[in-house]
Amino acid sequence: MNQKQTLKVIQAALKTGPTAADLACWEQDDRLGVQKLLATYRRQQAKLTAQRDAFEARLVFEREKWAVNQVVAGVDEVGRGPLAGPVVACAVVIDETFNLIAVHDSKQIRSGVRTQLDEQIKASVVDYAFGIVSAAMIDEINIYAASRVAMKLAVEGLKTPIDGLLIDAMTVDLELPQEKLIKGDDRSISIGAASILAKNYRDQIMAEYDQQYPGYGFAQNAGYGTPTHLAGLAQSGITPIHRKSFAPVKNFLA
Repeated sequence: MNQKQTLKVIQAALKTGPTAADLACWEQDDRLGVQKLLATYRRQQAKLTAQRDAFEARLVFEREKWAVNQVVAGVDEVGRGPLAGPVVACAVVIDETFNLIAVHDSKQIRSGVRTQLDEQIKASVVDYAFGIVSAAMIDEINIYAASRVAMKLAVEGLKTPIDGLLIDAMTVDLELPQEKLIKGDDRSISIGAASILAKNYRDQIMAEYDQQYPGYGFAQNAGYGTPTHLAGLAQSGITPIHRKSFAPVKNFLA
């Protein structure tokens, strides 16, 4: 009679990828610990399958373009709502080899995971570029127009020739075919990747501003109107990176 494998051995095998024969054998193992390990493994596999299916569903727009040999860029922006700092856009080009199934709308990903994905995305995409529009320009042309300008700058920064754009809920002033997708960062992988890179880049910018203008909590709030930020405004007034056309910032104008 063969000696049963220890739970430690089975656990290690489940992590590295068990064979069908292994699973069939362990299914017959009446030890409670083995069955608990298998139950955990099944849940993890089901979650992974769901992630892969969702990933494939969010590639439908890109695959339509690839099917006719077109190169398309996904474009998104972050930073419309904050009281301070720039609006940042990113344009991303991916191809059929892109397989980071964790890529999603940046708002649906935890900060730590988003940071880990940053370098992986940059290493996996065909091309990416950023566009930045300052708070002063936002005050001059309004936040909607500034977002469009940032997106245009991002697209123009790409080195890869493209045939069209997938954009989150907007269009930009470029002579390119454009598909405007409502909630595009949740529906398109390339837009989702752009949202992650743009969010991370803007957070880095705001962390640097936190060193230059302490007391507002920019490293933590990214310029949004948190209690710490509002307290900083009340105590120290506005800085050069504040959006003077935004309430309540304009209330602090002398």
